[in-house]
Order: sequence, then structure tokens, then C-alpha cells
Amino acid sequence: MPRFEYRGRGSQGQLKKGQLDAPSAEAAADQLMRQGIIPLEIRRGRSDSPLTLGGLLQRNVPLEAMVILCRQLYSLTKAGVPLLRAMKGLEQSTSHPLLQSTIDAVTVELTNGRALSQAMKMHPKVFSELFVSMIHVGENTGRLEDALLQLAQYYEQELETRRRIKSAMRYPMFVLSAILLAMIVLNTKVIPQFAAMFSRFGVELPLPTRILIGTSDFMLSYWPLLLGGSVVSWIGLKAWQRTPEGQEKWDHWRLKVPVVGDIINRAQLSRFARTFALMIRAGVPLNQAIQLSAEALENRFLENRLIDMKNGIEGGSSITQTARQSGIFTPLVLQMIAVGEETGQVDELLHEVSDFYDREVDYDLKTLTARIEPFLLAVVAGMVLILALGIFLPMWNLLDVARGA
Repeated sequence: MPRFEYRGRGSQGQLKKGQLDAPSAEAAADQLMRQGIIPLEIRRGRSDSPLTLGGLLQRNVPLEAMVILCRQLYSLTKAGVPLLRAMKGLEQSTSHPLLQSTIDAVTVELTNGRALSQAMKMHPKVFSELFVSMIHVGENTGRLEDALLQLAQYYEQELETRRRIKSAMRYPMFVLSAILLAMIVLNTKVIPQFAAMFSRFGVELPLPTRILIGTSDFMLSYWPLLLGGSVVSWIGLKAWQRTPEGQEKWDHWRLKVPVVGDIINRAQLSRFARTFALMIRAGVPLNQAIQLSAEALENRFLENRLIDMKNGIEGGSSITQTARQSGIFTPLVLQMIAVGEETGQVDELLHEVSDFYDREVDYDLKTLTARIEPFLLAVVAGMVLILALGIFLPMWNLLDVARGA
């Protein structure tokens, strides 16, 4: 059953926050009313499923499939094909199992008389709140094909950004993997051979050699414990990330990572600006647009700051004032928001902000390898230095002993 996070007022007017399980947001509101709590905000939580192996390994529908779905549905609706017939055709042409079964379920709901947005809302693992809201606005305004085209362009931009990030991280990950593999081979195959050779001479070994031999012995003796500890730590980290506090701290830490954190922050700001502009242009109410844009970031730290910003706007503050108080926006974004609020063109200026940050992120990703190379070279040089000192120092000592003999 889904879990919802709520914020409301008690019988004495005190602010109450918490979580509850309910089949829908409406049912959650009914539960709160029966408890004497007037709900102010109800949103689906992100930790609504228990931690299981299947949940850890489950993969969402890829962005490529969502782009194809939006493009195909856009072409069909623009050509005047009835919606029910278009959905049946998409079901037959879709190869992704989860998406195919979801489209089949949506088609059944359409046959029963539900609206497309209502049917899609029943499948949050495939169709996000952003997707459902855009479809809902398109249905109400009679411009469903325009909403689908905007969604397709949005997912295409997201897909391109992720591809650039993966391409930029490929070389550093390859080098780090090679370093890890080299450490395993050295500690399990090479160093034990030298340790056996040095032990036969019975001479005192220098400190670097003793450290290398001790590390190798520990890895060979306790590798099951190390492997088990790594698995348990990974599962524990995943469980901690599923808690609201853990997820917020983890997402905040991601933004503080040297070199990469700044790129992630600007990419998140670009996504927010693009999503917010998309929502405003489609006619979504301002507070709902901020809510959906915050959830689309998939970053709990930024999302909570944006929710506070939404609450400030609902309290009567301006967009510029609440954005400045949130402390997450750069001066460029704040200036664009201020100008857009004065001229009534917030969506256009935020779209410009998104394009600007996309160009900056693209440049940073192209130069990321050059910026990380000094760190990688320092790691490799440190490894070589330790190995050279640990292996060659005792060999020189043995050579001196042999000459003295």
C-alpha cells in the first residue's frame, strides 16, 4: 500500500507532520480528518515499499521507452486516431514488459470510462506526477498532442544529459576499476611470493614492506569477512537512503562532492528551470508547478527546500523572495526569476536559464576528464611509490647483506 507524507493542523491549530499508509491521497485525507487533523499537504512518500532484493534490483522504464511512447502517442493523436485505438496500437508495438503491461492496464481503464490522466495516475512507477499533470492539463485544454510533444522533448533533453554524464564518467570509472583490480592481484598473487622469499632470509624488513605484507595477509585471511561486510554495508546504505533523513543527507552530500558535485548541482538547477517553465507554460497553477518540479529533481535535499519555497508563496511571499530564502539558487537564477516575475515571463526566462546551464554542464562534462586526471595520476603514482618502496628496499638490503658476506 502506498505511503503518504502529510502536513496539517490539529484541533488546537498546532502543526502536525507524519506518514500514513492509504490506497490513495483522498483516502489519506479521510483518515486525517477522522483523526481531527485538517490536511494542508499530502504527497506520496518515496519509501512506500519494504526493502527487498526484488525492490533493489527492479529497474524502471528507461527514458528511451518513454520518449518513444510520447512521440508515438503524439503522432497518433495529431493524426486524429481515437485514443483507445492508439493505446491498443502502442501496447502491441512496445517491447518493454513493464510498460507493455501498464499500457494494457491503462487501456482497460479507458474502456471503463476513465480519463487518460486518471488511468495513468494509477501507475506511479511508470508515469510520474509530472507526466500525469501534463496529460491532465492537455485533456482539459483540448491540447493533448501539445502536452505529449512537450513531454517528449523534456525526456529527450533528460536522456541527452544522462548520456553526456555517462560518457564523461566512462574514463575515470575505467581507471578506478583497473586500479582496484591491480590492488587485488598484487595482494593475492604478487606480494605473497615476495613475502615468502623475504622470510627465508630472516632479515628485518622496512616499514613499507611490512605494511604491504600485513595488508596482503589480512586480505587473504579475511576475504569472506570483507566480502560479507561489503554486501551488508551496501544493503545498509540502501536501507538508510530509503529513510527521509538518510535520503536528504545523501542527496546533500552528492552536491558537495569535489569537482562532480558542482556539475550535479547545475544539472539539477537546469532540470528544475526546464520543468518549472514547462509547467507554467502548460497552465499548471504556480504552487502545483513548484511541487511537481521539486519531485522531478529526484533530490530530497533540493526538494525540501523547494517545498519550503512553495509554502512561502502560499503564505503571500513573492517568488523572488522565497527563492532567495531557499539558499539553493545561484544569482543568475534569482535575477532571471526577478525579471520574469516583473514582466510576467517567468517561463521564458527560466527556459533561458535551463539552456544556459545545459551549455555549462556540457562544457564541464567535456573537460571533466582533464580535471580528474591529476587525481587519478596521484593515486597511481602513490601506488607505484608504495610498491617500489615495499619491494625494492628489502631487495637492496639483501644485496648489501650478500656483498658484506
